[in-house]
Amino acid sequence: MSSWASSVVNGGISFWYTDDGLPAVREPLSGDASADVVIVGGGYTGLWTAYYLKKAAPFLRITVLEQKFCGYGASGRNGGWLYNGIAGRDRYAKLHGREAAVRLQKAMNDTVAEVIAVVEAEGVDADVHKGGVLEVATTPAQLARLRAFHEHELAYGEKDRELYGARETAERIRIADAVGSTWTPHGARLHPVKLVKGLAAAVEALGVTIHESTPVTEIRPKHAVTPYGTVRAPYVLRCTEGFTASLKGQRRTWLPMNSSMIATEPLGEEQWAAIGWAGRETLGDMAHAYMYAQRTADGRIALGGRGVPYRFGSRTDNDGRTQAATVEALREILTRFFPALAGVRIEHAWSGVLGVPRDWCATVTLDRSTGLGWAGGYVGSGVATANLAARTLRDLVRQDSGQGGRTELTDLPWVNHKVRRWEPEPLRWLGVQGMYATYRTADRRERLHPGVESSRLAKLADRVAGRH
Repeated sequence: MSSWASSVVNGGISFWYTDDGLPAVREPLSGDASADVVIVGGGYTGLWTAYYLKKAAPFLRITVLEQKFCGYGASGRNGGWLYNGIAGRDRYAKLHGREAAVRLQKAMNDTVAEVIAVVEAEGVDADVHKGGVLEVATTPAQLARLRAFHEHELAYGEKDRELYGARETAERIRIADAVGSTWTPHGARLHPVKLVKGLAAAVEALGVTIHESTPVTEIRPKHAVTPYGTVRAPYVLRCTEGFTASLKGQRRTWLPMNSSMIATEPLGEEQWAAIGWAGRETLGDMAHAYMYAQRTADGRIALGGRGVPYRFGSRTDNDGRTQAATVEALREILTRFFPALAGVRIEHAWSGVLGVPRDWCATVTLDRSTGLGWAGGYVGSGVATANLAARTLRDLVRQDSGQGGRTELTDLPWVNHKVRRWEPEPLRWLGVQGMYATYRTADRRERLHPGVESSRLAKLADRVAGRH
């Protein structure tokens, strides 16, 4: 282990909680109860759903059940990327036609502005800065993918996206070996925990009941079962994302994929002058095993990547503790991008899980025959997607209960999408480990041998994953 690794604050849920403090935990469920809608999961999806439902129909009795505390999962551990990416768009284009997928993409573009507008209206200070999203290429192979990606996004109606060469990229941010980038205005940096805390407070102020320290062990029609009692409601909405596998009968529904992050110490003015990044764009790259990063409001770099991608048996961690090898790998990405930061101190490392369906498609569903609904499978793009999913769940519930009709959101192609379950163990563990080992091999070949075409390796991994 490197000497610096021993001084890293490892886990503790995430750096965002170290920065903003752990919340006071709300009271657990105290016995059997009833509601009009019960929402399982107190992350972004569950809280946004409660918010929009209560706003639309203030008379609804809505109860949120959360196993730990609101924001304990991915909503309190993510990279703070509020952006317009959505998992599964190309597959939806194949299934429902390009026009339907274009509508889905436009809805995601609009969602970035929607979140910012609600945060401002509710007085939530979440360190939001709308600098867009900058994705860079550092090898010839990455540049080819970046140009293809840029054209692909234009084809889905994103006309305000821009393509930059090496010089224009350096004017925004000075990344070693950067040969090009693409930028979209449909993105913002934010502080994930400040957002989830503010959202929970706004939901409670509307009259929604939140019970924390209340794990739901089973969901069935009109029932959410916990060790402390059962909440009965006509609608039970599952908003558990990466923790879905812990529910009875859901072990193979969505795979809990790990993502890990590090946060540096606050950088000085000279260091920022050497890097640039004055626009505070959220930052990504075109590697197969990609990275994501933001410049935080207090002047740090928070950077993430896959690390150990999956734990056998769909297990999840307790407090975000991260392996030293993963911290080392993320630090290597940081210093490869920014050699001037070779001596910078890493102050925090953490991990969390996100939900991955077998076909890598985010979905929103309401079964009208049972009243059971769910949303998720965001594959790492959930900060904004959870908001669109929540507004869609609101419309589906209102439509089913006779309070509303079809809307633009209920007609989007991801609504009521069905997908097969993941393979049993050890097949899914072997598949995920093999997939990311192949992605990393492809990335390494591209860096060491710029003239080598490694896309066949990545395509093989994509086929194993079921991504295309």
